[in-house]
Amino acid sequence: MSRFVSIADRDRIEAEMPYADRPLPRTIYGFLSAARDRSPQRPALAFQLLADPRSRACTMNWTEFHERVTETANLFRSLGVGPTDTVAYLLPNCLETPVVLLGGATAGIVNPINPLLEPEQIASILRETNAKVLVTLKSMPKSDVAQKAAAALELAPNVETLLEVDLARYLSRFKRLVVRFLRPRVVARHKARVLDFEAAASAQPHDRLAFEDVQADRVAAYFHTGGTTGMPKIAQHKYSGMIYNGFLGGSLLFQENDVLMCPLPLFHVFAAYPILMSCIQSGAMMVMPTPAGYRGEGVMDNFWKLVERWQASFLITVPTAIAALMQRPVNADVSSLRTAISGSAALPVELYNRFKQATGVEIAEGYGLTEATCLVSCNPVDGLKKVGSVGIPLPYTHVRILRRTPEGFKDCGTDEVGEICVANPGVFEGSTYTETDKNHDLFAEDRFLRTGDLGRIDADGYLWITGRAKDLIIRGGHNIDPAEIEEGMLSHPDVVGAAAIGQPDSFAGELPCVYVQLRDGASVPTEALAGHARAHIHERAAVPKHIEIMPELPTTAVGKVFKPALRKLAIARVLSAALEGTGASVAEVVEHRRNGLTARVTRAPGTDEAEVTRRLGEFTVPWEWA
Repeated sequence: MSRFVSIADRDRIEAEMPYADRPLPRTIYGFLSAARDRSPQRPALAFQLLADPRSRACTMNWTEFHERVTETANLFRSLGVGPTDTVAYLLPNCLETPVVLLGGATAGIVNPINPLLEPEQIASILRETNAKVLVTLKSMPKSDVAQKAAAALELAPNVETLLEVDLARYLSRFKRLVVRFLRPRVVARHKARVLDFEAAASAQPHDRLAFEDVQADRVAAYFHTGGTTGMPKIAQHKYSGMIYNGFLGGSLLFQENDVLMCPLPLFHVFAAYPILMSCIQSGAMMVMPTPAGYRGEGVMDNFWKLVERWQASFLITVPTAIAALMQRPVNADVSSLRTAISGSAALPVELYNRFKQATGVEIAEGYGLTEATCLVSCNPVDGLKKVGSVGIPLPYTHVRILRRTPEGFKDCGTDEVGEICVANPGVFEGSTYTETDKNHDLFAEDRFLRTGDLGRIDADGYLWITGRAKDLIIRGGHNIDPAEIEEGMLSHPDVVGAAAIGQPDSFAGELPCVYVQLRDGASVPTEALAGHARAHIHERAAVPKHIEIMPELPTTAVGKVFKPALRKLAIARVLSAALEGTGASVAEVVEHRRNGLTARVTRAPGTDEAEVTRRLGEFTVPWEWA
């Protein structure tokens, strides 16, 4: 492994040879086979169903992992899955999840799906990818995954086979017996045949593939993007992009004796590529604590003891998880930790400082996106970490900051904010999404993926994300970066989370407002937070006009603050106030596929509809009668 200290290390790797000349495997199965050959008996994966650091854990070495992937790929082929057919999985984390991920990509195209989505959204993804096989959980207490899968299959008749993974196998014999009597009943009205995953896979050869692993690059994964409203977009990933992520992690970040504590879900690219693929390249071990990771019952309270149990050297995390961990004492020996790697959202400086003070460990912030098969940049693990930046563009990744003009795209200067655009081996030029229409206008100069993120590159070559193009608060034509508001609020000692959005305004179009989460047990009057905002947010136009304290900020499954939920709250609050006295009110705010967030308005008898139309016409928010 090369040391990653500075831009010089990146440049040295690029100077060794063009990426296309590197002697890397062509397929995921070849990639995994090479890991097995290098370290046959070293531990590859570990999983524990329960959060107690003394609870039963299961591990798998690289030979066993390879055998499980082999028999699983053979199973999928026996079920009619060819190189252009889709195997979907609706699974939390467990040892079967990475097996299905790699087995699906070997036999066909694998399609991970977020189990937190609603059945209608799951079904729409299954139809969009034309999945033949779905792997999901067998019914378990405290889980609704099996029920969601059954409901989704009623709406996705293209799925021919349902394979069930039984998490009870991770329990003691007595608890397995108890689960038999507590399993919720699942009513299945779909036509797919149902098989036990373990039995069906075990019946296949595990020492060889029963089909040819064609040595050519191809689309091998579909990952959906977006949050929990509307139809997510489906990004296409090729073998080359998946292996590129592993090459980066194995070359710059991890070694075979590293242990990566990864409580992030394997339906998301962060865990699937920079973590799992990097473990395959480096031989490092990946630990998955509980099926729900950071969301698992007891995980936060036991977290530092889990780090001690597994002697983890790397912590894989996101800002919202760091904020939650900082509300708990570091009550274990965490001296094994070298670095925490944070992604998915910008890391506030204040949070970085709290974490380093509590643990003695630095956080290396990185940046990636589903559309680029993930990795773009990272702060050097062994070098200068610029807190708040997302580090240095990684080897063979070309990042440009571009501004669109009537004459075309123009490069921005040092520290000038523009759209972050990326070209690297993970970018599938022209075919990022499965839907052709969604690829329109997605590339600058037909090569550089337009990320939709705003950012700048400083004089030292470090990349800084300043916000989402769509997250900008535009107050009377003046652009306000929500990050400035959030940083100001997070400097308050009792604030552990802050999310700024633009709320509708009839005069300015939008006004800044902010939702905050306080540390456990804290009580701060809104007026005191408003005073803090005025003192610590330096741009007068950015001082929020509304501050609201929430018990918990809404987040996605990977810990990003879910701002669409906050926008809904703000729209309902502002428009309801505007409608006072008319007899009408906002019943709900929904995601409309064409119009975006749309207010649905109810009317009482005698409502002055013309007055309602006039008042709502002062806002730019779309609305409709309920």
